[in-house]
Amino acid sequence: MFMLRNVSKYLFGKGSKETILEINEGQLYIVRPRSPKGYSELIFKDAAASIRRTGQEFQYQLVIQRAYEEGEEELAAEEDEEDGAVDDLGRDKDEKTFLLDEALRFRTEIREGGETVLAWRDLSGDSGDLYEFVCGPSIQPETASSFQLVAVECQYERKYRKSHEFATEQDLQQFWFEDEEPIPPASPIASPVSRSPTLSPAPPQSRAITSLYNPNTAAKRADMARDSAKKAKAPVREQELTVAPPSAVHPESREVLAEETAELHMFDFPSGTFIIQDRAVRVTVSEIGNWNYWLQISGKKREWLGQPVVSDINPVFNFEFLSFIFNHYTADGSAYSWLLRFKDQETEERFQAGLMQALWEHLNETKWQKTKEADRDYVFEAFNDLTMDDEREAEAAAEDEEDEEADEEESDDQKSEHYDSDESEDDVETRDGDGNVNSQLAVGYKHDRSFVVRGSKIGVFKHTDNNKLEFSTNISKVATPKGKLFSPTKVMLHAEDRNMILQKGDDPNSLYRMDLEVGKVVDEWKVHDDIPVNIIAPETKFSQMTGEQTFLGLSRNALYRVDPRLAGSKLVDSELKQYVSKNDFSAAATTEKGYIAVGSTKGDVRLFDRLGINAKTHIPALGDPIVGLDVSADGRWVLATTKTFILLIDTLQKGGKNDGKLGFQKAFAKDDKPQPRRLALTPTHVAQFQHETRAPIAFMPARFNTGLDSSETSIITATGPFIVTWNMKKVLAGRKEPYAIKRYGEDVKADNFKFGSDKNVIVALPNEVNMVAKKALLKPTRESIAGPGVYETPRRSKGRGSHLGRNEIVNSPY
Repeated sequence: MFMLRNVSKYLFGKGSKETILEINEGQLYIVRPRSPKGYSELIFKDAAASIRRTGQEFQYQLVIQRAYEEGEEELAAEEDEEDGAVDDLGRDKDEKTFLLDEALRFRTEIREGGETVLAWRDLSGDSGDLYEFVCGPSIQPETASSFQLVAVECQYERKYRKSHEFATEQDLQQFWFEDEEPIPPASPIASPVSRSPTLSPAPPQSRAITSLYNPNTAAKRADMARDSAKKAKAPVREQELTVAPPSAVHPESREVLAEETAELHMFDFPSGTFIIQDRAVRVTVSEIGNWNYWLQISGKKREWLGQPVVSDINPVFNFEFLSFIFNHYTADGSAYSWLLRFKDQETEERFQAGLMQALWEHLNETKWQKTKEADRDYVFEAFNDLTMDDEREAEAAAEDEEDEEADEEESDDQKSEHYDSDESEDDVETRDGDGNVNSQLAVGYKHDRSFVVRGSKIGVFKHTDNNKLEFSTNISKVATPKGKLFSPTKVMLHAEDRNMILQKGDDPNSLYRMDLEVGKVVDEWKVHDDIPVNIIAPETKFSQMTGEQTFLGLSRNALYRVDPRLAGSKLVDSELKQYVSKNDFSAAATTEKGYIAVGSTKGDVRLFDRLGINAKTHIPALGDPIVGLDVSADGRWVLATTKTFILLIDTLQKGGKNDGKLGFQKAFAKDDKPQPRRLALTPTHVAQFQHETRAPIAFMPARFNTGLDSSETSIITATGPFIVTWNMKKVLAGRKEPYAIKRYGEDVKADNFKFGSDKNVIVALPNEVNMVAKKALLKPTRESIAGPGVYETPRRSKGRGSHLGRNEIVNSPY
């Protein structure tokens, strides 16, 4: 079967990357079936194979490069000083290059037992001599088939001096050398000559496979690659591939919103690739009643899948590659990732219109036609996969290198409090007997302290100069002034971090003030008899660094100021704004100047420049409830968190009479909504997450890093056992997968950046608290999602495991 791997437009296009495609594990042999020199000679016992561009247009090289075991490179360097690192012709002894020409007769074979071999003629040797690259055990056969396909296209370009995009399948067929004799084994049990054979060494430990592939080319050549795999005499073992689940029964349809034809691919978990399933399927989106909608994909021979249209499908449209990727959930909670590829942009646009109408109507229970055209465009933009041009890609790549260099300068010592050296790991007690776990985190602004709520306790942790957490003290009894213990459901630091405002879950109309210097609740504030406090927010973004006493409160339908200095009820009546419509407010945040952003369970966001008025700007809903809000200090960026994605909204107006004004200050024109950037895990990563954890994606409120003298450069959230951070530069540049992750052994309960920095993250797990360097977060891969030790070998694993070690655990039961 044919696989798509890491979709990229830069396979043959102009770009800065020299390497087009790479296989990072194998051994290189030269095989001489008829030579008296010996049957087989091992050239590199540990090597990587790649296809590279040359300095000339339409010319490509096959490159085999030697890899070193640990310590071997230093030994080789010493030998090179004596023997010379290059041969008499100036060539690197650790690298062999071959011009990709049809004279090589390059081909692949998959043998019984799954061994995959690349082979090509030794043009400087005797008749029948071959070079053979025997792929390592971690290399999937489909990767070798893709490698051969790229080699075929390179040979076409060399011969005809034009892009392979102009080639037909018949044009390329001449470079599939099917008439060649079978590739002889590199290390047979019995050599055809009397000399003892050179035996293969033990397989080297696994390395990552890198493959850049263009879906336009891939779809065009799918049949050829599949035929090649069949002729390899050892087909892919079906039991190793992810198998499509049975399709759910299609409910009765009332109205068809979209019906198109597409090509269907499914994500394979073991290999981390998309595998084509059906060249032509019928994709239908239909209404089934009561604001419910259905997505059905049918082939000529089988029904592939059917599922409700809900936000959890995580839809992503990419018009550059005419693709639509989404998640599919079965009744038992299993997640799969699918890719549909359409024949042209018009077809995909028609399908997108039908699907987005269904999703929006399901979430809002309102007919799509009743919404304004600008609002509909806003929804479409949010679910498109942003792309960028070559120049921006090059700039972003350079920024990546700068970021990596900066990270290298950061200290590696990011551990928490170190226990006594005579204490064994098994002795570290991280749970107490009352069944409570860590639930909330408040990071200090004024002083280097973090506060973690655990039942009716609050642990206080000091941030040390070397970026560790040090357990400071334990507030063991959180109780009302009358002595009744309670577990706070809301916390907010206040008044130069000297106080903490708390709320008791069964008393929504009151708040409590804890004096942190004495570790005791000293005041109970009755806010209002009839208006509850569902949300609290600081007066301004950095209010807690000052002596400011007032702060904001919200109910489901009201926005007001709370002043604890008032006698009786603390709600300021003159600054109360109640709304007639049921807005159902769910989150709020403020800027440094005190502008206010408010989100709702309907999914819309309102921007205010002050209390007591109607919103200056109303950002339409995508339908998903807002579970968290944050705003950059200057008000330029609003961060709205939903269960499965995060919206980054630019409030700066560009052009028109309000050019340069923020949406907090002046309303956007009716036909000019801010372009949203939808931050979400890719559908493949969502499927991989759920495959590993058996739990759906559910983001915690996302936050910017913040500080008085620092700009917002990163975004952090968590879902299940994963911390996820987005790089703002990469997001704004439109980079693919601009996020990094770290997996823990337990679900993350709370996380946030250390104040004034984006380099360190404070994480509260159920029974542990720790500070981790942001650079410890990894690019999401099959290995990093599964956690160290699942797919990685010891040689590759550089992390400390998927759970915290003894040195990382702070005494969090307090």
